[in-house]
Amino acid sequence: MINLVLRNSARLIFLVLFQVLILDNIQISVYINPFMYVLFILLIPFETPGWLLLVSAFLLGFSVDLFEHTPGLHSSASVFMAFLRPVVLKITSPREGYEPNTYPRLSYYGFRWFLNYTVILVFAHHLFLFYLEVFSITNFFGTLLRIILSSVFSIVLIILSQYLIYKK
Repeated sequence: MINLVLRNSARLIFLVLFQVLILDNIQISVYINPFMYVLFILLIPFETPGWLLLVSAFLLGFSVDLFEHTPGLHSSASVFMAFLRPVVLKITSPREGYEPNTYPRLSYYGFRWFLNYTVILVFAHHLFLFYLEVFSITNFFGTLLRIILSSVFSIVLIILSQYLIYKK
C-alpha cells in the first residue's frame, strides 16, 4: 500500500513538472496545447475511493494552476475529469469486468479499450478546460478546433508513454 502511494505521488510530481517545464514551453501552434498531466487521473488504480480520486485530481490541477497562473482552470477541469472517470469505466468495462489487482493501462486491457477510455476522458477534460478558459461562445468553432487538435496531440503523447514506459 505504501509502495502504491509513493509511486502515485512520484507520478503526480513528475507529470506536473513535465507539463510546466517542458510541454508548456513548446509552442507547436496556437491551436495545439498538449496536457499530459491528465495521465495521472487516467492511471489511478481502479479500487481508489471516489473521494480520494477527486482530492487527488484537485491537487493535480491546483499544482498546474500554481505554475501557469490560471486560478482554478486546471483544478476544475481535473476534478470534472475525475468525476466522470467512474462512469467512463462502467461504459468501457470489458464483458467479464475488470480483473482484481490490475490497473487501467494499455498493457492490461489492450489498445482498443485504453484508446476509448483515454479519448472520452481527455476530450471531456479539454472541452471543459478550453470553454471555461474562453468563457464565451463567440468563437465557438475556433475553440472547438483547439479542443480537437489539443485532444488528439495529448492522446498521442499518452499512448506513446504507455508503449515506452509500461511494456509487458
